[in-house]
Amino acid sequence: MAVETAKDRAADFSAAESLEELAALAESAGAVVVEKILQARPALDAATLVGAGKTEEIRSVAEALSADLVIFDHELPGTMQRNLENRLGVKVLDRTQLILDIFARRARTREGQLQVELAQLGYLLPRLTGRGAALSRLGGGIGTRGPGETKLETDRRRIRARIKKIRKDLEGVRRSRATQRRLRQAVPLATVALAGYTNAGKSTLFNRLCGAAVMADARMFATLDPTVRQLVLPSNRRVLLSDTVGFIRQLPTTLVEAFRATLEEVTEASLLLHIVDASSPAAAEYCSHVRQVLAEIGALDTPQVLVLNKADLLERAGIDGESLARRLAGEAGGAPAVVVSAATGAGIDQLLETIDRCLPDDPLAGVRLRVPMSDLGVVHLVHEYGRVVAERYGEEGCELEAQVPSSLLPRLAAYRA
Repeated sequence: MAVETAKDRAADFSAAESLEELAALAESAGAVVVEKILQARPALDAATLVGAGKTEEIRSVAEALSADLVIFDHELPGTMQRNLENRLGVKVLDRTQLILDIFARRARTREGQLQVELAQLGYLLPRLTGRGAALSRLGGGIGTRGPGETKLETDRRRIRARIKKIRKDLEGVRRSRATQRRLRQAVPLATVALAGYTNAGKSTLFNRLCGAAVMADARMFATLDPTVRQLVLPSNRRVLLSDTVGFIRQLPTTLVEAFRATLEEVTEASLLLHIVDASSPAAAEYCSHVRQVLAEIGALDTPQVLVLNKADLLERAGIDGESLARRLAGEAGGAPAVVVSAATGAGIDQLLETIDRCLPDDPLAGVRLRVPMSDLGVVHLVHEYGRVVAERYGEEGCELEAQVPSSLLPRLAAYRA
């Protein structure tokens, strides 16, 4: 169910397109879509979003089709959701709850599960509502606020405590991920990250490039947990390729915040491969939205290659791939564009050459280092990847001057003299 207002009609992404996307999300969550309803009205109704008459119509349709769930393509305040459930007689979800449910189903790693739970609790906390005197706690005791504490207050306190615990655990995850990133940076390999709208074919392309076995599925958000593999370019240069979660329009802010550790793989990359489903009529809108999300996480200035995927479907859709590539590349700030098919392998060689050409150079930088005896492995690292100009050993360690690749500087930061 979606509502189109005058403001929506002026937007690039129409309410009808958004409703179709909502249906795809529902199917990804395992639901069977039996009816899609689009309402046009001057403004949203404050009580039920759609108004009393439309609410009754939806109830009749739900009864006739034996539907047990109604999903709205809008974020519903707690009071509005309760009003709708009371009048429709079935369970009501909004777009954000649906996306959170999909993420909860797809998260496989401990990190992903913690991030989803944090997002769910952050969304639930302001929507807790009391359900009458039957839920009040009449007793007091140690660890409570005293006699008369309501069930609502207890739930809020428990949720806040759980949120605090999850954030502490995720901080440990971030430290662990930062350690892994420093270890990767110990060997100066650039990182190339895949980014794009959900269901654009990122995981299929990742598998094609690296020979990996990451789950690739036509459902939205089939991949949530980041995966990193090594990739050899035509110049024999080795890079790390990272597959990350897909973006989507109206991505809940709680999810953007919760997946901050995962999105760091995008912000820390040397080059972004912006994957676009070229066969989609909304390719330009998807491309624009991904750039908005990249701007939000501070990755918009990272060098990009626009990868127009699903070239095998372009002819069937009546789309000229080259002209689409030129248009989207212009809208993406002049980023180079490559048309490929991850499914058939068409254009992959050209993509690899483009990555090789667009990766930032790794110039040598002069450094002066003081390395303690306990970390002399760092000296070996400098000898292996750089050029030592001067080296002197003393009682406390080694002092050296060297020319090293710029990509090695983060690994050496703690030893700069």
